[in-house]
Amino acid sequence: MIRTFVLAVCLFTLTAHCLSQSNGPRERASFNDGWRFQKDDPVGAQGKLSYQHIKNWVIPTGNEFVSESKRMAMPSGNVGDDVSYTRGDYDDSKWRRLNVPHDWAIEGDFVQEVPGGTGKRPWAGIGWYRKHFSVASADQGKQFYLDLDGAMAYPAIWLNGKFVGGWAYGYQSFRVDLTPYLEYGKENVLSVRLENPPQSSRWYPGSGIYRNVWLVKTSPIHIGHWGTYVTVSEITETAAINVQTTIRNDSAKDAAISVSQKIYELSKTDARSAKPVATSKSVEATLIPSSTQALSQFVFSVQNPKLWSVESPNRYVVVTEVRQGNRLIDSYETTFGIRTIRFDAQQGFFLNGKHVYLKGVCDHHDLGALGTAINTRALERQLQILKEMGVNAIRTSHNPPAPELLDLADKMGFLVMDEAFDAWHEKKEPNDYHIVFDDWHERDWRAQLRRDRNHPSVILWSIGNEISEQGSPTGHKIAAELASIAHEEDPTRPVTAAANWGNAGYNGFQKTVDIFGYNYRWKEYAKFHSDNPGQP
Repeated sequence: MIRTFVLAVCLFTLTAHCLSQSNGPRERASFNDGWRFQKDDPVGAQGKLSYQHIKNWVIPTGNEFVSESKRMAMPSGNVGDDVSYTRGDYDDSKWRRLNVPHDWAIEGDFVQEVPGGTGKRPWAGIGWYRKHFSVASADQGKQFYLDLDGAMAYPAIWLNGKFVGGWAYGYQSFRVDLTPYLEYGKENVLSVRLENPPQSSRWYPGSGIYRNVWLVKTSPIHIGHWGTYVTVSEITETAAINVQTTIRNDSAKDAAISVSQKIYELSKTDARSAKPVATSKSVEATLIPSSTQALSQFVFSVQNPKLWSVESPNRYVVVTEVRQGNRLIDSYETTFGIRTIRFDAQQGFFLNGKHVYLKGVCDHHDLGALGTAINTRALERQLQILKEMGVNAIRTSHNPPAPELLDLADKMGFLVMDEAFDAWHEKKEPNDYHIVFDDWHERDWRAQLRRDRNHPSVILWSIGNEISEQGSPTGHKIAAELASIAHEEDPTRPVTAAANWGNAGYNGFQKTVDIFGYNYRWKEYAKFHSDNPGQP
């Protein structure tokens, strides 16, 4: 069986700046500077805010990624209000001052007693981060979101003593809405608690707010979270490009809007071409209050498209504008590349119709002696060295990667297997992902797919690495569910999994994925191909 996937892919790249320095309708500012840090809970609070005690408050943060029937309401009351570190009036003047991204573990001594092969650094434990900031009175009526690209682990967030939200998976990017808890024209205090359990990882995970943090300000009516998705239905002398745009109405009234889009070429330095290469017709819609609506009617025709490839990673940018009447209320940039991918059971992988031999590496998220705190130049240096070695493909072992890795892969011409999990129900470590799988796997997986489905570098979704359930009917059902979710969110890419059991290629597990993957079992390749002749 031959599967063909044709698409354009996108990710938004909004300029980071101080909120006070822009007059645009949307502002995205780095929120990395000026944090205060302290290890451990305050005296008397030990265990009060562990994930198992507050998970009913945390889980609703992921509601946007599940259906109405699976959503959880936030319990009444305010969890954590009896813990001093959450309160706005707590005196944190003696805490350590630092900027994030920050990995507290890499700063520690080697500890031989740390179990497993996790770097022997003291990464397990509890850490608190607090940040003081102000929002102008004139910004009342705007929406404010805190975006965290990753925090290790079990992040829980309070603003001015009120619980805002949190997450469980330390590798996942997520967003919380600060708007209901802000005080305008006054100082606000943000508190973030992290708890990294021992024996929760098989490799060095790092600890802390180790990826970038962003403060996003929008109008009440705006393009939603990871709110654009670009695909291509045909590529000949022209590329037929389709853009789905999700609009959110957080106002109290019906909103009549119009949405328009233009496409520009994008240079290696991210500079736009002077003139658009394609323009869509304006689409009108009316949104009811507190609702989200997906608009899919944007169709472009790009003449003589410059395809994205390993050798020539060409990119474009879609500029989306939302208006009420003649007033611009949101503007959003989406960079993307145009290319085709195809996996053939007999001949292998094809990019833009050209056979490409994948020469890949498994790339864990740490930066060696620098730890896990994201450093874009260090990532770029890694990729440059890999390129010099002849590498053209990367597997994100075994978790959602930093956004910067995929940005660099797009720009530098790497192909990516984007992996989600190292465990499902059955554990590999006593405190690993199996603890939260039931509550979080759909939330985490859909969040990863929506964040990453728009990168030209990504060619495969991996639902798991050496999952213990390879041999059980229950595991096969889970694999089929995860593959189905991937096909729902992104029908343009195939799904795979990394199997390390020889019989996984014959017991039915192989049929739950589009492309089967073996780790180590090279002696099984010929038998697998004989038994599954149509499956790559």
